Amino acid sequence: MLEIKDLHKSYRSFKVLDGLYMKINRGDIYGFLGRNGCGKTTTMNIVCNIIPKDSGEIILGEDGTNDIKIGYLPESPSLYGYMNGYEYLGYIAYCSKYNGDVDKRIAAVLALTGMTEGGKRRIKGYSRGMNQRLGIAAAIINSPDLLILDEPTSALDPEGRAEVMNIIMNLSEAGTTILLCTHILSDVERVANRVGIVSGGKLAVEGSIEQILGEYGADSVEVQLTEPDERTVRLIEAAPFAQKTDYYEKTGLAVMSVQDGNAGIIEAMRYLSENDIAVSSVKLSRPTLEQVYLSIVGSQWN
Repeated sequence: MLEIKDLHKSYRSFKVLDGLYMKINRGDIYGFLGRNGCGKTTTMNIVCNIIPKDSGEIILGEDGTNDIKIGYLPESPSLYGYMNGYEYLGYIAYCSKYNGDVDKRIAAVLALTGMTEGGKRRIKGYSRGMNQRLGIAAAIINSPDLLILDEPTSALDPEGRAEVMNIIMNLSEAGTTILLCTHILSDVERVANRVGIVSGGKLAVEGSIEQILGEYGADSVEVQLTEPDERTVRLIEAAPFAQKTDYYEKTGLAVMSVQDGNAGIIEAMRYLSENDIAVSSVKLSRPTLEQVYLSIVGSQWN
């Protein structure tokens, strides 16, 4: 659906994008991640032809003809407070040259975004969550092939975030390809099937979440010691089944990285029993996207 090749963009002497490559397949929910200022919004604005690129190639559509429709929700959408939701979407439909039944389409996108009743109210009285939902409705009014969302859950409460994530899932199930840019990594882990992490103006990592967690993350066994004396700590730190052990003296917690969590926790229980190590709890932890993200971005910026 979208392929970016060797994309460069500078603002005077500041180089934002330095040879960015990325690929989004039809049907993806693609999590687009990176620190503030790393070039994510610049990339999205170039794809939408809002700003020019310095060099590189943007290929849209499976046949490379660039003949696809794009919907874009910026981080802070500009809405006209004197209009109500129905009027605003009618205006957007006109601007996007929607050639179907406008009233029917407006009713459909308002229903999809949970704004059927809210659409009757003036936008100036909307909450932040209602603004975001109307912004999504505007972005999809023309039935885009590719939907680009820049921080769609920014500043929303947990309930509002959940509502927007459900909308994204519904759009994906209906066949829309989605580029999701957000700093809320738990949201990406919940809905995305592929992820790209930008660092230093380039794509540091790209792949499925399973691939990235498998390659850059590690399972761990967390052991809470009840009597963390010198002997116990020494044995824990020397555990042969662990690739690495981090011991936190103040809390008596030992976190042991293992290759296979299921096998690792069995080995841990056996080792603790054989060495008479008293513990109050033992649990298996899987790597999270946030942990992997921090390790990748940190390693690129150190």
